[in-house]
Amino acid sequence: MNVLSSLFGEIVKRRRRWYDRHATARRRLACPVISVGSLSVGGSGKTPVVAHLAKLLAGGGERPAILSRGYGRKDSADGVVVVRDEEGVQAPLARAGDEPLMLARNLDGVRVVVAPDRYLAGRLAEMRLGCSVHLLDDGFQHLQLDRDIDLLVMHSDEFEDPQVLPFGTLREPLETAARADALLVSGDMSGTGKSIIDTLQLSRIYQMQRVLDVPRSTDSGKSPVPLSVSSRILAIAGIAKPDRFFSEIGTFGGIVVRTLAFSDHHEFTQQDIVKITELVRALRIDLVLTTEKDYVRLERYQPFAFNVAIVPLKIEIEEEGEFLSWITSQLAATREKRKQTDGAP
Repeated sequence: MNVLSSLFGEIVKRRRRWYDRHATARRRLACPVISVGSLSVGGSGKTPVVAHLAKLLAGGGERPAILSRGYGRKDSADGVVVVRDEEGVQAPLARAGDEPLMLARNLDGVRVVVAPDRYLAGRLAEMRLGCSVHLLDDGFQHLQLDRDIDLLVMHSDEFEDPQVLPFGTLREPLETAARADALLVSGDMSGTGKSIIDTLQLSRIYQMQRVLDVPRSTDSGKSPVPLSVSSRILAIAGIAKPDRFFSEIGTFGGIVVRTLAFSDHHEFTQQDIVKITELVRALRIDLVLTTEKDYVRLERYQPFAFNVAIVPLKIEIEEEGEFLSWITSQLAATREKRKQTDGAP
């Protein structure tokens, strides 16, 4: 391992040990907290897992609130921003951030709250929005906030060369995964990944699959957009690991003539739109395909001089019934324990 990566790994391990020794430094919210996080810097599938879990919890009668940092916001207010409440979406992209806004638009009955201090976000969600459970988005390293369930999301690619930053993609050493209550893993686990997971001795492991939905229109109805075998496609993505998106959209049919990759959370400019328009004309493109996350950053340039459709990303959890049953039982146990100790909900 590179010297700098070794040094970084030691620093983050010491940080965790400090919180282990100073448990009171972690602030605790009144309602249960489910953390959904990862070891890698991006592309593991945290956000789709948060969305899926929020739907499962809301379907079971819970009132979930998603607590997000709101990475990449242009208007980074110090206070708490309510992106969605029971009435609907309440904040624009500049104040919400792309992922929170995307979640807010897709999740009826789910509160979405953004703040640098996730504890303050959670307190507001409890006191003003009537939430019953929190989903801490990208929370595995957010040790300042106590959690009752720690979910770790990983892709099999992360096991191939598990180096920490700055020369790898991991924010913490791989062995830190053993601290999770459950691992949700996607990708091919038949090789190296399976043997590594076995050594971690995690008590709960759930296999999941990333599934691209069919291309859909950008209007409120999000109706399916048909593709023919001759449809000429320009694919655009400003996300972590865009190559995965580009390879998977080939299953829809049509011809992917060109791909355009931007950095994660890229702020699209008028020059970008001009470039896309020129490519559409030069390459005789029938349809531009992009992700939901990218579209919330593109839409301010409407109307476009080209046809565009979004490709939603979903996840499917194998043995989902058992997974939800475990989550439900953990929440019940947490509430019972709190009732006995401090009367919290």
